[in-house]
Amino acid sequence: MFWRSVVGKLWFTILLLVSVVLLVLTVLLLEYFERFHTEQAEQELLNHANLIVEFLEESESGEEAVELTSTISSSYAAQAVVFGETDYWYTAQEESLPIALFSEDGTLARVLESDETVVTQGEFMNTPEDEREIMIVGVPFSFEDGEDGSLYLYQPLDVIDEASDQTKQIIFFSAAIAIILTTVFAFFLSSRITAPLRQMRTASLEVAKGNFDTKIPIQTKDEIGLLAMAFNRMGRALNTNLTALNREKEQLSRILASMADGVLTLNKEGQVVVMNPPAASFMETWKYEQQLAGDGQPIELYRLFRRVVTEEKEVDAEFTVQGRSWVILMTPLYDDDTIRGAVAVLRDMTEERQHDKLRKDFIANVSHELRTPISMLQGYSEAIVDDIAESAEEKKEMAGIIYDESLRIGRLVNELLDLARMEAGYLSLQREIVDIGVIVEKMIRKFQVVANEQQLSLSSSIKTSHAEAYADPDRIEQVLTNLIDNAVRHTSEKGSVSVSVFTEQRDIVIEVNDTGAGIPEEDLPFIFERFYKADKARTRGRAGTGLGLAIVKNIVDAHGGKVTARSKLNEGTTFRVELPSAKGGEEA
Repeated sequence: MFWRSVVGKLWFTILLLVSVVLLVLTVLLLEYFERFHTEQAEQELLNHANLIVEFLEESESGEEAVELTSTISSSYAAQAVVFGETDYWYTAQEESLPIALFSEDGTLARVLESDETVVTQGEFMNTPEDEREIMIVGVPFSFEDGEDGSLYLYQPLDVIDEASDQTKQIIFFSAAIAIILTTVFAFFLSSRITAPLRQMRTASLEVAKGNFDTKIPIQTKDEIGLLAMAFNRMGRALNTNLTALNREKEQLSRILASMADGVLTLNKEGQVVVMNPPAASFMETWKYEQQLAGDGQPIELYRLFRRVVTEEKEVDAEFTVQGRSWVILMTPLYDDDTIRGAVAVLRDMTEERQHDKLRKDFIANVSHELRTPISMLQGYSEAIVDDIAESAEEKKEMAGIIYDESLRIGRLVNELLDLARMEAGYLSLQREIVDIGVIVEKMIRKFQVVANEQQLSLSSSIKTSHAEAYADPDRIEQVLTNLIDNAVRHTSEKGSVSVSVFTEQRDIVIEVNDTGAGIPEEDLPFIFERFYKADKARTRGRAGTGLGLAIVKNIVDAHGGKVTARSKLNEGTTFRVELPSAKGGEEA
């Protein structure tokens, strides 16, 4: 682990570099000092030889010369051989070189033959026991009496080797100290350099965890200090950018979550990767309808995706899922020039389709409702004009029918106008505190004659003494008139209609119950739509316009209440109106 770290690598690099330099320097120094000692020894030996020669040239050959040479050479730890023209002399018999060496060796012989000064070295002992190298200096000279001579001064190189060994020891010792100091210095330097790097590593790990406020202390202004400054700026920039991205992501998530339309994203394999709550609800419903489990997707969605990929353009399609109409608009997503997926917008078009149907039905129903009375008006008026009716009674009867149909047309037009104003938001309410029980009793008295004529039982039940509401009394009477009129018309003889008033929490509840024909279960969701009519075979007497319940719903909604219905076929129907009480209405 240490060798993988920056400290180890930097320390090893410095140490290796210094070691190589020291190795090269040591080799060069050893060679230099060895040559220096050798040259110094040659120069000293040559100087000694010249000194001896100066004395020999002032003396005569023989014993005097030998004694003088021996004295001087011994003082310099050297040995000498003096040659005359006919004789030679050793300064010492021990470790003496063979006399034949001086004449047989080509280099040494040049002193005798050519009067040259020579300096040489080599293994001249020629004995296995002594293989030391010897340095020999040969100098020609002339004795005082004119006789030519030669001086050979030689010395073993042990002294030079000893000096070289000492020099090597010093050099090796110095190199070892240098390596130790280099190791300490390199470790200190690498640790000093890598300490900020370790801080940056720790800070980067914190940043990776999301702690973007982490900062590195800037201790120097060199490259590492500049790197720390850049890292701190990077952290601030990342914090700013990620904060902006998170805000945009949250904003986009809020937008997608609050959208009424469903939005989903598919990858390049056609798998759904992201969707908002409406899209998730739609997909669950679609999977349930097709009995898909797990990650399975409707085949229609995949086919639509393949169309988008193939055609490379926006594609839309409409599907019916659980009785509701959905339009899917799918657009390709590009990564440069390659399609990387698609985004689809899911829109519930059920209400739009229903509105289209209602608009068409409205036109058809209005035309139908107006056609019948207009046809009767036209027919009876023509009968009167053409004198088809002979007696005054017949003309009076026809005139009565024309009058009733004109009232029917007027009632239909008025109700249409009222409903249009309500749905457009132009319904104005003259609110005041009213007693709902009093209004109910008034409506019971109003319809009692009609009920008696049709042999119905009409009754009321006021179960509270605090049935006060903050409402428009005229509009409440209109609601009760429509509900009671419906109940009377759809209840057969010997049946009963009852109106109950009671409180429930902070609401006043009005229930109109009849024992009439009832409403089919499949028709219950549509009874508050315009021009809804029950089967005419189930009505007694004149039929309504089909607008009464739509008006009831709009009035109740305008008061902040709600109206519901429950019914069983051939058993009866109950309409329930909930209105805020007087206290709750005033607070609202």
